[in-house]
Amino acid sequence: MNRRRFLQLSVGAAAAGLLPVPGMAEEKLKTRARVLIIGGGAAGIAMANRFAQSLDGAKITVAGARIPHIYQPGLTLVASGLWEQKKVVTATSDWLPEGITWIRHNASEFDPDNKTVQLMNGQKIPYDILIVAPGCQLNYQEIEGMSPALIGQHGIGSVYAGPEAATKTYQMIRSYINKNSGQAIFTLSNTPIKCAGAPLKLTFLMLDHLEKTGRRENYDVRFVSPYDKKVFSIPYYNDFVLKRWQQQQVGFLDNRVLTAIDGPAQKATFTQPDGVQETLDFDFIHVVPPMSAPDAIRNSELVWQEGSMAGNWVEVDQYSMQHRRYPEVFAIGDVAGTPFGKTAASVKLQAPVVEANVRAFLAGSELTATYDGYTSCPLITAVGKAVLVEFGYGGKLLPSFPFISPKEESWLVWMMKEKMLQPAYYAMLHGAV
Repeated sequence: MNRRRFLQLSVGAAAAGLLPVPGMAEEKLKTRARVLIIGGGAAGIAMANRFAQSLDGAKITVAGARIPHIYQPGLTLVASGLWEQKKVVTATSDWLPEGITWIRHNASEFDPDNKTVQLMNGQKIPYDILIVAPGCQLNYQEIEGMSPALIGQHGIGSVYAGPEAATKTYQMIRSYINKNSGQAIFTLSNTPIKCAGAPLKLTFLMLDHLEKTGRRENYDVRFVSPYDKKVFSIPYYNDFVLKRWQQQQVGFLDNRVLTAIDGPAQKATFTQPDGVQETLDFDFIHVVPPMSAPDAIRNSELVWQEGSMAGNWVEVDQYSMQHRRYPEVFAIGDVAGTPFGKTAASVKLQAPVVEANVRAFLAGSELTATYDGYTSCPLITAVGKAVLVEFGYGGKLLPSFPFISPKEESWLVWMMKEKMLQPAYYAMLHGAV
């Protein structure tokens, strides 16, 4: 890439909010409101910094037990051997602003009728504004015989369980490749999941490794989807992926949910809609667990009461991110019950909307900021190649860069994923984008 092209990319990234850009700060809103943020991940940290910068006099509390902060978009690169584990781990305390209170305990009970949240240590915290941002719960236990402890054994991998699991996943991939033959199975959950492109990226990256051995024909690679002829929600990209896998001789099985796994025997059981079960042998398997909001939310009045998201995600208006029944409650990030929005890029677009609408709510004004469902996924198709997938509600494509085709593989997009997005992500944590 020549210098001019690189500068184009950098300027375009800044314009799209992928990099920090200077701007005029809004006047701080004077308020004595008690703002409680549940969750110390990307969404919670971003909101803590935004409120610290835009609210004057508010008492801001963050409740979340996780001490390390994990750059989750980098886990597929760790699981593919392209990044070291340490590159995606920092300290949560490094990102939280001064002047706020951080309580290192997760929520155990929500009582929105009385505007309180109880923490795991028994502490009950009242609030005037509640920001729900604890991320996803990984329900490995819903797959019979599966637990995170199995990752790194018996050929079992799963990128979602954290940096150590991602490293162990790569070890299982290397072990599989070194066997010079065998069956690899990639799976997909039948629930909404964070970073829905991760299983696809990992499949593509393993195929890249296999093709570089010169012995690709020795390896049987399959992808098993719970959906009918579908692995991605946007038809164009779904067709692109399935066609490419057909060219790469990936076996595709649909309408099958992973329901049981026998690690020592290296057997995975899949169940079809009519209840028929099929057991497949594997030398490597990538497990995508069912996901939901944490149980404390699922068991509270904050959860969706009806519809496709009932019992699993926070009930919010998909545009304002405000709770539909409790106006002082907002949700952001993976836990929010919106049609799309379980990526770090979504948080980048949701955070200013939540900030603006909380300020409006506190000021007694109309909530006018809207989230358009923006979701972004640099879909890696091989080392050095990726497609920049950007879309919003209704599956509408929302490309950010006029010089990058949203329908073509590009080295520029690979560069963005590998070099540029992590600094932009950290700027987002600081409330700078």
